[in-house]
Amino acid sequence: MSDSSDDESQTASGPVENAWEMKIPEFKPEDNPHGLLEESSFATLFPQYREQYLRQVWPLVQKTLNEHHIKAELDVVEGSMTVRTTRKTWDPYIIIKARDMIKLMSRSVPFEQAKRVLNDDIGCDIIKIGKITRNKEKFVKRRQRLIGPNGCTLKSIELLTNCYVLVQGQTVSALGPYKGLQQVRKIVEDTMKNVHPIYNIKALMIKKELAKDPKLKNENWDRFLPKFVNKNISKRKQPKKKKEKKPYTPFPPPQTESKIDKELASGEYFLNKEQKRQKKQKEKNEKHAAAAKKREEKRNEAFIPPSEEPSTSKKSSNVNTKVDIASLKEKIMKARKGAKMFNKPVK
Repeated sequence: MSDSSDDESQTASGPVENAWEMKIPEFKPEDNPHGLLEESSFATLFPQYREQYLRQVWPLVQKTLNEHHIKAELDVVEGSMTVRTTRKTWDPYIIIKARDMIKLMSRSVPFEQAKRVLNDDIGCDIIKIGKITRNKEKFVKRRQRLIGPNGCTLKSIELLTNCYVLVQGQTVSALGPYKGLQQVRKIVEDTMKNVHPIYNIKALMIKKELAKDPKLKNENWDRFLPKFVNKNISKRKQPKKKKEKKPYTPFPPPQTESKIDKELASGEYFLNKEQKRQKKQKEKNEKHAAAAKKREEKRNEAFIPPSEEPSTSKKSSNVNTKVDIASLKEKIMKARKGAKMFNKPVK
């Protein structure tokens, strides 16, 4: 007996290759015969649409928690669920597990799944995704990408991580083994940071296959895993009128001409008021005359007859048809003879 106990102590104190495969020793009532010194309680609020479901399920919740000597209360007026320890409670961590259970239930996780948190090897993680992306449209698209068409992406994540995952509002509730919860959190956070979940799902599948091969046990697996290349393609709005970049010159641009400079160049500056008025009037009259001419031309367009071109079919028929003069003479002679026969007087 002593040899076996020494071996156990050596294995426990020595280095462990895979910590996830270690079996957690079960905590029994004999390990804590005196119970708890103080009463602990936790409360959580739930949305109004969950009230009807919680009313139906609450007797089952109380029954499940009573097995662990935890008291559960449902306050419909306040909209809260409360769990607290009793004098018979012997497990100090079970109140934390009960708190996680009511948190999950308030976030639309069904009772059949939420009660699994009370097991020692099962944990839960509530991932807040609301503040990762500020743009609402991007947030909705990425959240939908996490769910996938008909929920197939979410189902594949559940199968690979052995976790129950529920996307609800601005949170993702995960429930399962602790190693799976880490993987779920990584997938969810990467997806909300615009990394498609297929990369992480593919990596998990490859790791699962590589773990079966004992030869690759101590080797680096990076060469087998898919590498995500982040392409930051910013589609900036282009201006409608693009300014062409002029060649660089060290000299400043020439000064724009003022009104007086333009008048001096045209000679208008030296004219008196009457001459300026006459010039302006002349320009106006020229403009009016040009506009009137344009209007007249537009009106006369309706009275111009269209050019008649002979049709190509008639031309072709005239060219192709040849008159046979001999046959035409015979026809005329016959017609004349027939006319003479009819015109003879009757005796």
